[in-house]
Parts: sequence; C-alpha cells; structure tokens
Amino acid sequence: MLTPPTLSLASWLARLEQLHPSTIELGLDRVCKVKDALGLAPDFPIIIVGGTNGKGSTCAFLEAILLAAGYRTGLYTSPHLLRYNERVRISGHAARDTELVAAFEKVDAARGDTSLTYFEFGTLGAMIRFIEAGVDVAILEVGLGGRLDAVNVFDADVAIVTSVDLDHMEYLGDTREKIGFEKAGIYRSGRPAICADPVPPASLLNHAHEIGADVQCVNHDYFVQRETGHWTYRGPSQTWATLPLPTLAGSYQLGNAAGALAALEMVSVRLPVSEAAIHQGVAMAEAPGRFQRISHAPDVILDVAHNPEAARALSATLQEQAIPGRTLAVVGMLADKNAGAVFSALANEIDAWWACTPASPRAQEAGALASILALHVGSTPVYVQPDVIVALNEARNAAHEGDRILVFGSFYTVAAVLDHAATQQ
Repeated sequence: MLTPPTLSLASWLARLEQLHPSTIELGLDRVCKVKDALGLAPDFPIIIVGGTNGKGSTCAFLEAILLAAGYRTGLYTSPHLLRYNERVRISGHAARDTELVAAFEKVDAARGDTSLTYFEFGTLGAMIRFIEAGVDVAILEVGLGGRLDAVNVFDADVAIVTSVDLDHMEYLGDTREKIGFEKAGIYRSGRPAICADPVPPASLLNHAHEIGADVQCVNHDYFVQRETGHWTYRGPSQTWATLPLPTLAGSYQLGNAAGALAALEMVSVRLPVSEAAIHQGVAMAEAPGRFQRISHAPDVILDVAHNPEAARALSATLQEQAIPGRTLAVVGMLADKNAGAVFSALANEIDAWWACTPASPRAQEAGALASILALHVGSTPVYVQPDVIVALNEARNAAHEGDRILVFGSFYTVAAVLDHAATQQ
C-alpha cells in the first residue's frame, strides 16, 4: 500500500478547520476518548491557567521564571498572532512545522471516527510534543471557559484563575456567577487552586471548597505590595522582596505575576525555583500584544484587549503612562464582543477613533462598529476605514509630535499590524 504524502502544516491547519461541524463545541467526552486512545499520561507537573483576562501574561511569567530556574518547559497558549507554531513552545522556542505535523498525524490516526475541533486537535497535539520532548513542566492556557475546555482533560497539579468577567457569554453564561463556575472547573480536589481575582464570584469559591481544592486567594492567602521601583510577594510560607517591576506594562501585571508566584510556591516541592530565577523571570517575561510598543514618533502601541475588563485595565495603563499629546485609536473587534462597554471604558482616554474590520469571518464590519462608537464617545471624531493598515496609516498622518497611536480590539487586529511590520523589515 502506498503511504499517503505528508501534508504541510498549512494544509493540516486548513484541514482541521473543516473536520468538525462547528468551530467551538464544549465538552470533554470526545477529546478524552482520543486522549486515552493515544495513551497520553504525562508524568511531569502541569500548571493550567484560566480566566477572562491575564492568562497569556501569567503564562509568560511562569515560563520565564521556570526557564530561568533551568527547567525544560512546555507552553501551550492560544490564539496565535502570526504563526500557529507560537501556540506550542518548548524551552521558549516555537515548535517546528515538522514536529506539529507529526503530532497531528498521531492524533488523526488515534481518533478513528471521533470528530475533534481545531482547538481539541491542537491541544492533544501539543501534549504529544511535550511528552516526546521530555519537558519538566507543562503550562497549559485554557482556550474558553475551563470546565469543558479541552485542556481540562489533563489534571492540573496547580490551577490558576486570573480573573472573572463577562466574555464569551453565549457559551459560559451572562453573569459573573455563571462564568465563575465554569472557570473553577479547572480546579482539582486536594490540589492548589489559585484565585487571582480580588473579588471572585461566590460560585468559584463554593465549587473550589465543595471539591476540596486547596484554595489560595489574593489578598487573603497571598499578598502583593508595590513599593518605589520594586514590589514584594508574600505567600503562606514564602516572601520574595525587592522584586523588579515587570517589563510588561500596566500595574495590573503585578497581579498576574503574583498569581504565577503563588502557583510556584504551591508546587515548590516538585518545582523548586531560586529567588534569583524569580527576579530574572519577572523582569524578562514578554507577552506580545499586551501594551506592546512597536515603533516611535509616534509611538504605536498594540493591545489585544477585547472585553470590558481588559478595556478598563488598558485605560488605567494609558493614564499611568501619560503623554503630552493625544491618543489616537485604531480599533477592530469581533461581532460577538461587547463593543459598547469597551468603548465606554476607554472613551475618556481617546482623542480620535478609526474603526476598521479585522480579517475574520466573525468580525464586526467597520461601519457598524463606528455606529456603536458614536453612541459611547460623545463628540470625539470617529473615522471609518475598513482596512487595518490603511486605518493605521491615516492615524499616523493625523498624529502630531507627542501623540501616540493605540491599535486594539482583537488578536486579528493586532496580528495585521505585526504581520505588516514584519514585511517592512
């Protein structure tokens, strides 16, 4: 029998988009069945990170600290910005095409007639790579929710919920209580359950206590204290003082860094880290698309903020990093997002808006987005330019000395600018 030709990674990804009738189908039965068929039984510690916002930054802190401590790390995140390979990192490096293709082939061979979504396929493929690469620890970022997300087929040695707010409400519920219950699904009986949300929903805490998880909450079990030029983490049994402020912009990043430290404190027997590694990791952690400055004169800042909580954090960061001139915004969002609440959170910080259409079938059309903007930003000018890069160039042409440009609203919007910048180098 002839062996069928190996597909390229691009062909595989295109195939994965067509294999399942829906892009998102929450539930663990199908992915668990294929996991068992593959015999995936990782023997290394697993850290699962869920939450509405802050997941990517928390994962970045964990990876940077553990790398500084000398561990061989596996990191699975989503979505990607430019290349799918970004989702699967080993020792800080993106997986190669051939490695991902080989992993996908194994998933495909094991699944039989079981249908998997794009994300489920990718999750199993990532774990195959981590096991084959012999990682010392895997960090898995939840894709959506927690309880029924594909990464939850693996048991976390420690799980972190970074925050709980209103997003993906068509899947998770329309209140923080409903969403909190879904997020808490990554916690496990008898294992550390970190809650980095300072005002967590009762549903999250109730579920954690009901299953007997070892709950550790910010401002109750561990604490963050910012000082001049540095900060201190104080946990149940460990204090780390004079820590460097994160390179990642925004005071809220201290909460993400502290959540990562709380998790590492809880698994220190299996994954001991030195104070020097913590200092180095906190200072070196990077997360593309999180208040990322890509050019100057004018400054162009990229941020993937796309829900009200993230917009409030972005607004606070803009205030913290005051400038002499104006802030001009290029925004493109998906149609299922609460654009009105996002714009209300940022209205006082933006002096002119350009509405664009990100390259996604789920995108909100630029004209419709501009209509929503007009309802929430008063007399502030709103322009419509569907193409992201043309909108950015128009904002650049309108900018004066001392102004800055913020591009935000979606991973797709930010990715368009990063991709264009890469082609100009």
